Amino acid sequence: MIKLNKKLILASNSPRRKELMTNAGFEFEIRTKDTNENFSSEMPLEEVPVFLAQKKALAFKDEIEDEVFLCADTVVIVENQILNKPANYEEAFAMLRLLSGKNHHVVTGICLMMKDKMVLSSDKAEVSFKELTDREIDYYIKTCKPFDKAGAYGVQDFIGLVGIPKIVGSHFTIMGLPVHLVYQKLLEMGVIIN
Repeated sequence: MIKLNKKLILASNSPRRKELMTNAGFEFEIRTKDTNENFSSEMPLEEVPVFLAQKKALAFKDEIEDEVFLCADTVVIVENQILNKPANYEEAFAMLRLLSGKNHHVVTGICLMMKDKMVLSSDKAEVSFKELTDREIDYYIKTCKPFDKAGAYGVQDFIGLVGIPKIVGSHFTIMGLPVHLVYQKLLEMGVIIN
């Protein structure tokens, strides 16, 4: 178990973020709040996930005691647009059809917030998709139901396993949490005890 001098709060409902933090050896508590995830259409796309991670953290600002809150947000960017979580089968199909045979970027922003300090950072990965057939897309959506995933896919699911021949960057950034970055920032903040 990684030794920390403050209680770590993971402010996320994501089972993948929880799994990644657990696998890395962090002890943490989960606390969540519904947050409005709107952002200005003028904002550069790669800045959106850090902006949203900070927005999620600020929802807790009046509750922080001797703790450090970790918030994150992940976006999928293709052809100068952000693909959010699909609302239904049709949206998921359209997103995967758009990603098929192309490269896209996944950016995960993090915000680490204590009572007197806030650290913002992000990590980017490039993902190459093979040309997907309609049958593969249909099978994936019906089997894995990727409605809680930005861009309608999980890199660790069927579509990632058979449809992604190349990644440049961190696999975990694509999953929703660049754990290497979280670890580094907690070290720099003096929260991890060496």
